[in-house]
Amino acid sequence: MSKLRIVFMGTPDFAVGILDTLVQNSYDIVGVITAPDKPAGRGRKLNESAVKKYAVEHNLKVMQPTNLKSEEFLDELKSLKPNLQIIVAFRMLPKVVWEIPALGTFNLHASLLPDYRGAAPINWAVINGETKTGVTTFFIDNKIDTGEILLQQEIAITPEDNAGSLHDKLMSLGAGVVVETVKAIEADTISPKKQPTTPIEKVAYKIHKDTCEINWDTTIDKIYNHIRGLSPYPAAWTTLYTGDDELFLKIYDAVILKEPHHLKLKTIVFDKKTMKIAVAGGFVALLEIQLPGKRKMKTHEVLNGLKLDEKAYVG
Repeated sequence: MSKLRIVFMGTPDFAVGILDTLVQNSYDIVGVITAPDKPAGRGRKLNESAVKKYAVEHNLKVMQPTNLKSEEFLDELKSLKPNLQIIVAFRMLPKVVWEIPALGTFNLHASLLPDYRGAAPINWAVINGETKTGVTTFFIDNKIDTGEILLQQEIAITPEDNAGSLHDKLMSLGAGVVVETVKAIEADTISPKKQPTTPIEKVAYKIHKDTCEINWDTTIDKIYNHIRGLSPYPAAWTTLYTGDDELFLKIYDAVILKEPHHLKLKTIVFDKKTMKIAVAGGFVALLEIQLPGKRKMKTHEVLNGLKLDEKAYVG
């Protein structure tokens, strides 16, 4: 078999860990495709993707197409003569792109497919209280996350994990699985396995602002999983009512206290250092929160400047 010529496609930090592992294993990355620079912040300064920053630092060829079907892009991509393409946290590819390399185009997905197909598999695994997840490599096809499975590896989700810690664990796990997949493709020992065609119950829908609002009327465990499944980004939120004020409150970290009480649900119990929300089955103690116009802070720091009414509540 001729030497591998790999094109890598990805955008966020998660993809950087995978790309770096391929580089460290001396694979020939002939091109890196990532999202176009986007204006961000008050000055609208162009912001480069994490993958682009890494690629530039390592002198890798970078392409940032706005149209994946344009003749100019396709000609440039074909000129690289890739025989394998690897996709990690990128957008959906048209067939005209993923069919270019002779050895195929495979994707790394942060779940045990077919479960949690979609945009936010890490978040939803935690939100739904799963105790295990993993990573899957699979050949791209015409639909989202439905192609033939190549390799999978499982990992436990601990009660202390949030989306951030699980992201890092899966990035490390995924890097190894991608290299294993590349080696198996190179040695022609890979055995693709078709996914089931029946509808899947566990879906990783895109996270929206409404998704992040906390339902304080559900179980204490579901509330806790919701908070940690959205931390550190985009963060669970609620409305805090104190006196005549309604404050948008983001919650990044909390613990649950399963103890009986007779308080009205959603009531805030607080002192100078702690803030607890009364829920069915106990309390949710807030550890790290953020108020509008403020930075993320430990709850005791926020309480130094926040005056809570005795009848304060969330909802």
